[in-house]
Amino acid sequence: MGGVIVYGSPISTCTARVLLCLEEVGAEYQLVPINMPIGEHKSPPHLARNPFGQIPALEDGDLVLFESRAISKYVLRKYKESGTDLLKEGNLAESAMVEVWLEAESQQYNPAISPIVYQSLVVPKMRGGAPDQAIIDSSLEKFKKVLEVYEARLSKSKYLAGDFFSLADLSHFPYTRYLMVTPYASVFESYPHVKAWWEDITSRPAFKKVSAGMLGS
Repeated sequence: MGGVIVYGSPISTCTARVLLCLEEVGAEYQLVPINMPIGEHKSPPHLARNPFGQIPALEDGDLVLFESRAISKYVLRKYKESGTDLLKEGNLAESAMVEVWLEAESQQYNPAISPIVYQSLVVPKMRGGAPDQAIIDSSLEKFKKVLEVYEARLSKSKYLAGDFFSLADLSHFPYTRYLMVTPYASVFESYPHVKAWWEDITSRPAFKKVSAGMLGS
């Protein structure tokens, strides 16, 4: 099979981010599963691809990349001739807004939502443990404050960076997708513009395809 090679797992949030980008641009790719439960991500062959022993990694000929957000930008630049422009790099103001909301996802949204998902989904289903409700409650309060900012933003524009779908929106998908299979999915009900935005972006064919390979499908 031609195209780029992605080393990862379809249930991984970071792998899902990269797969979404590849699907959005219609790129040909091969997903090579990395078996994390047996420690394959810490094996010498994979450490040669990602020295931090994490997933995903991407190979494109002699080029090897790690870190999902960097890989995502590479994919979108490589296949920009596909007609799908999710970085808006031809417009300085629009590309700046994409970057702003990518940073918001990385620095504000993700740190608040990820402990909720980890405690609600990963701990009981993959670690065999009991969720720490104190961590969930604390993270929920932080997440609600973040959602207030998002609600204000999305009351003024259809998508986060403006009235166009971009990587800024896409990058929020993996953890939000998992939040929706936890008991805390209803948190979006208090933020109607955020809820409408989520329903919009998850109706895209690429999102449906990648979501089907994730946990709780």
